[in-house]
Amino acid sequence: MPYYIKRTKAKKKDKPLPLFDKAGVTVKKKPDLVAKLDKVFSRYIRLRDAMPNGMIRCISCGKVKRFDQFDNGHYHGRTHMATRFDEDNCNAECKFCNRFKADHMIGYRENLIAKIGQQRFDKLAWKATQTKKWADFELIELTKYYKALGDKLSKEKGL
Repeated sequence: MPYYIKRTKAKKKDKPLPLFDKAGVTVKKKPDLVAKLDKVFSRYIRLRDAMPNGMIRCISCGKVKRFDQFDNGHYHGRTHMATRFDEDNCNAECKFCNRFKADHMIGYRENLIAKIGQQRFDKLAWKATQTKKWADFELIELTKYYKALGDKLSKEKGL
């Protein structure tokens, strides 16, 4: 007799258990609206910063690379919900700088101030200290808005 217990495969008929609230009422799982908006907003930012030929200049290091080698880089991190979807806070940043380079914020800060000006940069720093709770309808409307803008830019730039 083996020392382990063989598990039987789950039947296809088995369904996951439904979610219940405290009153015992079945609750549907909410779609992740923030993740949907992140995806659409990131695409818009990269299209906004792209040149007509599909190349983008990284805000941190200044290198010019193809569109698919870029992320949506945030100056104030994504944990700051007040600035998470702020167009001044987000710029196209190459994947290497955004994910791996430790000192990329030095170049990002200098280039961001040159791009938006000191006054808007200071306002952005103040806004990052504020708290923000997004309502579901705000997230849905922003998703529609940035999807439309992204589609428009994609047609204009041929990407």
